[in-house]
Amino acid sequence: MSVMTPVVHPTASAAEVGFMSWYLESLTLVERLHRLLLDVIKDEFERLGIIEINAVQALLLFNVGDAELTAGELKSRGYYQGSNVSYNLKKLVELGYMHHQRCEIDRRSVRVKLTPKGRGIRDVVGKLFANHARGLQDRGVLDMNGIETITAALKRLERYWTDQIRYIY
Repeated sequence: MSVMTPVVHPTASAAEVGFMSWYLESLTLVERLHRLLLDVIKDEFERLGIIEINAVQALLLFNVGDAELTAGELKSRGYYQGSNVSYNLKKLVELGYMHHQRCEIDRRSVRVKLTPKGRGIRDVVGKLFANHARGLQDRGVLDMNGIETITAALKRLERYWTDQIRYIY
């Protein structure tokens, strides 16, 4: 269970307290899994001798893929949670991983897309993820039903949290 102690209403039932404990543990896991994902990418890049970009930047390049997006779209699509979008985009442009161009319609907006060098990084991350997917299945960690169940549950949680944010304003 979670190291966090659930704070619940004094009249909460045992079922409500139990659910809260599991909810807190799931929050801890989501955060820990994201950090582990970044560590896995970092380790792969160190193994390959790719040291000029970090794991967050590599994941961004993977998520952009073949699209042409604005910085705002990157953030709204969830590609850049918990990081400085402007800094990382500027760094990726300087290092030659991304092209940037002012939008013709709104000159304040900058559109970005991957360069061939950026697509190379995207491919490295894609191969890493493909190997993980095979390993999860081959070792019996997750099958198709398991990954579908996890993904569906996470999408419902995302939808719930998104609704909570929208109703605040």
